[in-house]
Amino acid sequence: MRWRRTISPGRPLGDVRVLPAALPGAAGETSEAGERQREQAAFERGLAEGEKRLSQQLLRQRADMLALQNGVLASLRQAPAQVVRESESALIRLALEVARKLVSGLPISGEMVEAAIRTALAQVESNCELDVLLHADDLALLQECNSPVLLPGPGNEAMRFQASADIPRGGCVVHTRFGSIDATREKKLELIRQSLDA
Repeated sequence: MRWRRTISPGRPLGDVRVLPAALPGAAGETSEAGERQREQAAFERGLAEGEKRLSQQLLRQRADMLALQNGVLASLRQAPAQVVRESESALIRLALEVARKLVSGLPISGEMVEAAIRTALAQVESNCELDVLLHADDLALLQECNSPVLLPGPGNEAMRFQASADIPRGGCVVHTRFGSIDATREKKLELIRQSLDA
């Protein structure tokens, strides 16, 4: 650039230097280099932020997987005990069902009915009035075989035997003024089941 006017300072200039002229396009190169540096810095910041987020996400996923693994292991540790409990319960039900079918298939005898009556009478106080309810066929069976249970004697003077359609074969129910004693097969099986469940 050329000056057309002369500069005349009011006082002499001291310590004046001439700057080298800038090469054409040098200012543009400087701004491009600065732009590249800014882009590189932004890229590195973005890369660092992405790595940080990825690291946090991996830590969360690792924690989730660890919790899932611990839950699965806890379930597996509890599984044998649960299988044992379920198996015990199933075996008890199966055994009771087998016993019920076996008992129901047994022929009814006079001795069996007498044993049921004696079992019930063992739970009753002596010297009280008793009503012994039996299935009509069981009462007829005892009468046919002249069972000593039916005969009057010491201790059973106040006993009355009655036929009842509500009582299943092979058992009896004894009524006293204090309550009733159920000596039927079904009640005995139910008591066994309750004792096994406890």
